[in-house]
Amino acid sequence: MCLPFYSSAKINDRPIIGVLAQEVYSQKPNQTAYIAASYVKFLESAGARVVPVMINQPMEEYKKLFNSINGILYPGGGVSIISSGYERAAKIFYELAIEANSRGDYFPVWGTCLGFEQLMYLTSEKTILSQTNTSGVALPLNFTNEIKDSRMFKDFPAELIEDLATEALTENSHKWSLAVLTHNTNEELNMFYKVLSTNTDGKVEFVSTVEAYDSPIYGTQWHPEKNAFEWTSPYIPHSPSAIKTTFYLAQFFVSEARKNFHKFESEDEESKALIYNYNPVFTGPKSGLEQIYFFRCFTLDI
Repeated sequence: MCLPFYSSAKINDRPIIGVLAQEVYSQKPNQTAYIAASYVKFLESAGARVVPVMINQPMEEYKKLFNSINGILYPGGGVSIISSGYERAAKIFYELAIEANSRGDYFPVWGTCLGFEQLMYLTSEKTILSQTNTSGVALPLNFTNEIKDSRMFKDFPAELIEDLATEALTENSHKWSLAVLTHNTNEELNMFYKVLSTNTDGKVEFVSTVEAYDSPIYGTQWHPEKNAFEWTSPYIPHSPSAIKTTFYLAQFFVSEARKNFHKFESEDEESKALIYNYNPVFTGPKSGLEQIYFFRCFTLDI
């Protein structure tokens, strides 16, 4: 049982959210996993602190961390959603979140781009994605009628919803997508996720935003964090409405994490886990990311 070192309230005013790391493509001795700093800034901008969730950790460590944090974000990237350290950790936290939410322990999960695709795989347990021509393009959202009752967009100003529907405010950097037809004909996905928006590459209509019906699980195939914090690519929108989109979604997800009351066993343990213990590296000229946190994660024999 976790021992509180500060008093709880109806709203958690000290939310801590895990961000899942993933394998580095070209590894170096002390750089085997990474997290893009924009995801950290995204959450911090709405009043959360961040703990990196390392890959290749024992199950016991993941369970302990799950009971210490208030939500988790699966970021975009380029690793396998079927077999990787990222996939293994994501699956463990997904299953822990499903179980926790079923007994009233509110634990939110967010997936962006690769994280969205990971959620679709974990829910359906099938490889169901379709190739699309959506690598490096900003798009407006085609909202469905489900947006009227959505949790994700309920606090968005009407004018921002209008801008999202008519302006290219959402940056897409993916080659794989969940086709609307696939979602509608897959029982697991159709029963679990409410489709809030779709998009098309001109050939395939795909799902771009979802939220679970009965759990605080959310996904965007597009990148809300890039608008405010990434500058290396010309197709990333930086208009006032694009920036507002970043912060409204950050505020939403952090507000979901505030409904969870997991805590670290001590203030010292919390302090050691926070991402403040690591320094981001400026990588803008060499990659599509301005700053990256690098980690050394050992291979786990499973």
